[in-house]
Amino acid sequence: MRYEGQIYRPFSEANSYLLQCTIGCSHNGCTFCGMYKDRHFRIRPMNEIMEDIRMARDYYGDLEKVFLCDGDAISMDTDLLLEILSALYGAFPSLRHVGSYVGPQSTLEKSLGDLERLRDAGLSKAYLGVESGDDEVLKAINKGVNSAQMLEAGQKLVASGINLSSMVLLGIAQTGPSAHKHAALTAEMTNLMKPRYLAALTFTPMPNTALFRKYESGEFVLPDPFETLEEMKVMFENIHIDNLTFIGSHASNYLPISGKLQKDKASMLKTINDILTSRDMGALRQDAMRGL
Repeated sequence: MRYEGQIYRPFSEANSYLLQCTIGCSHNGCTFCGMYKDRHFRIRPMNEIMEDIRMARDYYGDLEKVFLCDGDAISMDTDLLLEILSALYGAFPSLRHVGSYVGPQSTLEKSLGDLERLRDAGLSKAYLGVESGDDEVLKAINKGVNSAQMLEAGQKLVASGINLSSMVLLGIAQTGPSAHKHAALTAEMTNLMKPRYLAALTFTPMPNTALFRKYESGEFVLPDPFETLEEMKVMFENIHIDNLTFIGSHASNYLPISGKLQKDKASMLKTINDILTSRDMGALRQDAMRGL
């Protein structure tokens, strides 16, 4: 398969065929993210995308899962995305899932009708980098939208029927009261957004990013492992919606914990509280085993 630059995908898309529809990220301004800094955003020509689909069909024969790369495929014109979805489902009879990263700005530019058309055509899952429900944090990391806009983007995806995975960052608000506020407001946004999945990752300073430079200079204070668990605890305590799948197994996290809220809430909180009480580093994933 043909790709330009390093390709990224959610860890839950490990078994998906990766179809590169755009190069880079349409926003590409988040201070913590180093994923697409080496390329300018552009949409790949449709003839190349269609050729890649034919190549994948000839190579794989049939597929069940596809992920649309790079960072914001939904920024493409709706009719072009519909053409791609039609080609994918025509090429792979067993296809049951097509996922994509979605940017909040690009999502807001789509009408609800556009998103519903994409859902009906087979776009089944959207991964939205919410990061935080705190306006101050969103501004500090240059997310490009405020919390009200982020909420609107998420609610629009949910209303369209596309399965939404909201991705949030532990440790992105540094330490102390600001971290507690970030966690509480992120929980509040989750209650209002009502995603099907909530995936928590732990912020790790990435070289060649603005936030890494602040970390090196001491301007950004990285929380310790137990402080990130405190954030996770605050989120659990303040999330009240049912049937939310919490995914905390990402390699960046000190504690790989997942479950269904509210069903597993008590046991998940007990696990965190036990570790916070014992301060046992042996119960946590070691730094050598962590990564993005």
